[in-house]
Amino acid sequence: MDARSENSAIPLAVDLDGTLIATDLLWEGLFALLKKNPLNIFLVPFWLLGGPARLKQAIAAAVDIDPATLPYRPEVLKRLRDEQSNGRKIVLATGTPRKFADAIARHLGLFDAVLASDGGENLTSERKRNALVAAYGDGGFDYAGNSRHDLKVFEAARAAIVVAPDRAAARWQASHGSELIATQQPSLRTILKMLRVHQWLKNSLIAVPLVLAHKYVNLDMLAPALLAFVSFSAAASAIYIVNDFFDLTLDRSHPTKRDRPFASGKLSIPFGLASVAILLVISLATAAFTSIEFLAVLLIYLVATTAYSLAVKRMLLLDVLTLAGLYTLRILAGAAATGVDVSFWLLAFSIFFFLSLALVKRYVELRSSTLNVGERIAGRGYRIEDQDIVAQAGMASAFSSVLVLALYIDSSAVRELYREPWLIWPLAPIVLYLTMRVWILARRDELHDDPVVFIIRDWRSQIVVLIGAALLLVAGW
Repeated sequence: MDARSENSAIPLAVDLDGTLIATDLLWEGLFALLKKNPLNIFLVPFWLLGGPARLKQAIAAAVDIDPATLPYRPEVLKRLRDEQSNGRKIVLATGTPRKFADAIARHLGLFDAVLASDGGENLTSERKRNALVAAYGDGGFDYAGNSRHDLKVFEAARAAIVVAPDRAAARWQASHGSELIATQQPSLRTILKMLRVHQWLKNSLIAVPLVLAHKYVNLDMLAPALLAFVSFSAAASAIYIVNDFFDLTLDRSHPTKRDRPFASGKLSIPFGLASVAILLVISLATAAFTSIEFLAVLLIYLVATTAYSLAVKRMLLLDVLTLAGLYTLRILAGAAATGVDVSFWLLAFSIFFFLSLALVKRYVELRSSTLNVGERIAGRGYRIEDQDIVAQAGMASAFSSVLVLALYIDSSAVRELYREPWLIWPLAPIVLYLTMRVWILARRDELHDDPVVFIIRDWRSQIVVLIGAALLLVAGW
């Protein structure tokens, strides 16, 4: 007898990736594997030759997940708990490797049975349907799923619950009138948050060589500077997205970063990968309209930022030195795009100034940490007892940048560029004010943002920066 005609309670089977959780553990496992050792990328094609099940098992054998931090869909969890409280049997039926599925089942304590992929079988689509039918009969279960891979399972279920569907599942749901648990579509704000648009402000450093050379009214130079800004901004957004993929576990354990689009599950990893491809095309296509020198600097930036995301960010001191170098690279990019020479003075000032701000960032992380002595911050090379030396090095770098600036102001180069060089002497105390204020706020636990972005957004900093810009303008007339 077909179980569809029975009125008694039957098991509710639920899919995992995209249904119970707003992410895909295969993608997450792959990035965790590459973070562990980037050279693992060369093993992936060989694993794929053995089929999807082989790939999944290889990844699961190499990495672990923390089920407590995963982005579960609250509406699905509530539904399962309600059904369980009514005495219904709940089954986790997933194509995820059994190692991951069992860990999640133990954490939630909701499931009476777990069906998952193993080394020989990828439990998706028809194979999942066959396993459920073999266990509970045709129509002997209800099923909650979300994607085209679930369509055959929907057909064999007594009733289907379609959760956050993709296009194929949405069409199936509409044509069959099945129950729908919809989720909110990503907003423009979420997309902009993914792109880290506020971080594009850092790329205004591209204009520094142009401004200091007094070429800011030269339209022939402004156009390539603008193209360079667009190119660097697109490249930076692409790298931020990739960095988010590698930091999913760390971000979910962070009080604020857990709300990032990928960590929270608001955006999917495939969507992010498509965005990365589009952004890199925009970046490289825009760079092609500038100069070969700028393209070379851009490629160095992409390599350096990728290396930072994969490994350098976890290395003591090398991380902050790399960050300072990446800021300075933006200045070199502006020089390469516009053809303006960049001085030793500017590069020396930039290294010391941005090293100080990079150290502020690490100092804030150390200040907000609740670790014990001897323990490292997650994903960093610093221990809680490093606070003092980090602060000392940061303040020393700040004062070194001011010393370089003071020596530059007193150099022959300034007397050649400015008619009234004495007018730019206040730049030294202005830089001191900016850096010392940032450090004092950090010490007070009142700095919670990237220090560069903080300076750009802070109205007091804006005022002193405008004063400095005005002095430079007047001194050059």
